[in-house]
Amino acid sequence: MMRPGPMVRAPLIAAALLLSAFAQAQQAPTGPLLPKDSIEASVFRGGLVYANYCVTCHGMNADGNGRAARLYTPRPANLRMTDKNDEYIALIVRKGGEPLGRSGKMPPWGEELTSEQISDVVAYVRSVNVGNR
Repeated sequence: MMRPGPMVRAPLIAAALLLSAFAQAQQAPTGPLLPKDSIEASVFRGGLVYANYCVTCHGMNADGNGRAARLYTPRPANLRMTDKNDEYIALIVRKGGEPLGRSGKMPPWGEELTSEQISDVVAYVRSVNVGNR
């Protein structure tokens, strides 16, 4: 009897991994991993919003060194070092930079993001801020 080649083994291995994950999930406790109203859940959701809307300019490390940062003068804010309070951060996310006397290159996200998403991204920014620790 011949052994299956790599083209046959890969799907078999993938199927075995899926079955193993399914079996573990069936034994895991049910319910949410984080309560929806916890700060940890808000930071997690905010990280997802940040990754989708902010990372291109503000960077993976929230230090203002994203891929597009070099295209802008002034450069995007270093969110790790910001001294702005939560209300100000939410306002600049909602309205953009120009109405607040900041860079007009910071777009207003108030029409795109929900209030909860804006609160979550503020929680995320607060979590990566080195002055917050």
